[in-house]
Amino acid sequence: MSAVTTQETATEAAHETAPPPAPPGRQARLRRFGYRPAPRAGLRERLVPPYPRPSRRPAALFGFSPRAAERLAVWSAWGGPLLVALVAGLLRFWQLGSPHAVIFDETYYAKDAWSLWQFGYEGTWEDGANERILSGAGDVGLSSDPSYVVHPPVGKWIIGLGEVMWGLNPFGWRFMTAVLGTLSVLMLCRIGRRLFRSTALGCLAGGLLAVDGLHFVMSRTALLDLVLMFWVLAAFGCLLVDRDTARARLAAALPPDPDREGGASPDAYLAERVKLGVRPWRIAAGVCLGLAFATKWNGLVVLAAFGVLAVLWDMGSRRAAGAGRPFTAMLRRDALPAFLSTVPVALLTYVASWTGWFATDRGYHRDWARTEGAGQGATWLPDAVRSLWHYETQVYDFHVGLTDGHTYESNPWSWLVLGRPVSYFYESPDKGEAGCTAADGCAREVLALGTPLLWWAGCAAVLYVLYRWLLRRDWRAGAILCGIAAGYLPWFQYQERTIFYFYAVVFVPFLCLAVTMMLGALAGPPGVTERRRLVGVVASGVLVLLVVWNFIYFWPVYTGETIPLDAWRQRMWLDTWI
Repeated sequence: MSAVTTQETATEAAHETAPPPAPPGRQARLRRFGYRPAPRAGLRERLVPPYPRPSRRPAALFGFSPRAAERLAVWSAWGGPLLVALVAGLLRFWQLGSPHAVIFDETYYAKDAWSLWQFGYEGTWEDGANERILSGAGDVGLSSDPSYVVHPPVGKWIIGLGEVMWGLNPFGWRFMTAVLGTLSVLMLCRIGRRLFRSTALGCLAGGLLAVDGLHFVMSRTALLDLVLMFWVLAAFGCLLVDRDTARARLAAALPPDPDREGGASPDAYLAERVKLGVRPWRIAAGVCLGLAFATKWNGLVVLAAFGVLAVLWDMGSRRAAGAGRPFTAMLRRDALPAFLSTVPVALLTYVASWTGWFATDRGYHRDWARTEGAGQGATWLPDAVRSLWHYETQVYDFHVGLTDGHTYESNPWSWLVLGRPVSYFYESPDKGEAGCTAADGCAREVLALGTPLLWWAGCAAVLYVLYRWLLRRDWRAGAILCGIAAGYLPWFQYQERTIFYFYAVVFVPFLCLAVTMMLGALAGPPGVTERRRLVGVVASGVLVLLVVWNFIYFWPVYTGETIPLDAWRQRMWLDTWI
């Protein structure tokens, strides 16, 4: 050890034994509100923050021994999320087949899903097919003539799986979206736990998703957007696990810190040159992003956003490990492997999703390269690939040119404040019909509306995580904002296009994470006074209870229950909801 290093060590030891200086006036004032400066963690802890040991006090209040409290804490890491997911599943599967109708765009996706499992491609349905299906007639009016569809097949394959198991009926075509909606709640609990290093906050994030009205309605409807949301969230979770795994490998490669047991010393040479090896979780993220893209094309934007996020995480890891030029190190060691494990994997997954179309010669435009397109374009490509490319260009032209007016279209500026939700189903039964007992008549509606108090709190939460990212350099806030931005901002480019509020379901999980982060800050960081903690927990708890009450209040218009017309009007808080 050099003389300079010895002198620095002695100086640090002197600082450690010297009495702490009196806090300045600003810090003294902040301490009265519960502020405590966070202790400086070691390098290994900064690279991979450990999960804090749970407090034994709550368990002691219920008479648990310290050993039992430890076991309970270990069990809660999975038991808590599974319990939240169980509640979410019970809510979503309750009377899933009601209303017994083909609601909104189920008229496209439920029937196309059935056709895919019959032919491998989307066939043509005769007029009156919906009525035949709902009546249970054997002949539902499906022919093998190919039909023109404008979305990739993965979401329809998944919806059709429920139909294969339960039949071509409302319960069958909604079954898989309910399954994915329930699993997404479980995933968000675990993602929140890993992101915040807190089982309680993870379960809170999943619980908020479980009682969000938009996610709830989309989980009970055979549309593609819930499927897209599921794969986007799964990809985010895979990248989060990959981040921890890669940082743990980097920490293990660093030399030990002689002054800190189990610690590590920063090393610029190793931090810039160490290879992190095969990263299976990043490949899994590529598969999930490919499945998202193969459900709806806006998954491609998420692929690009998450790809940037992943390499920025790599750059931050190498900087924390001591790299003097972290950006250059990331470009040399991480950028190309990151690209190869996500983008080509996602594109191959997308192409593979068209296997049913490739395996037949009856799909729409399947033989275009041999007929109308003979000799056109990149003739060196296989005819099937050229035909698919031509089909996709036509679909793109359709999407960007879709400007037909619709009663429930909305501008993305209004989404966060719930300016214009979408009514999927509405009936006005008179007294004596459909269980109506009100003299003035009743209403039945399935309204795709986010839980208002949750979304309006989410507006404040987005501002909070923006502050945490810009001014406190909190990577967790940046990750949440990336998920929101990838699902939300691209729609501002197509404001002339016919778009709907329910597209926002893709970023609802990240909105719940933002609200959770805000509530965690409101409850207070570790080490605050008991009074500060009590006030914060009560305030957070009150907000959560209000969100749950709000979900229960709107339950009838989420599930299509028959309620008096006056009760329905009371729930139309804004004129634009009608």
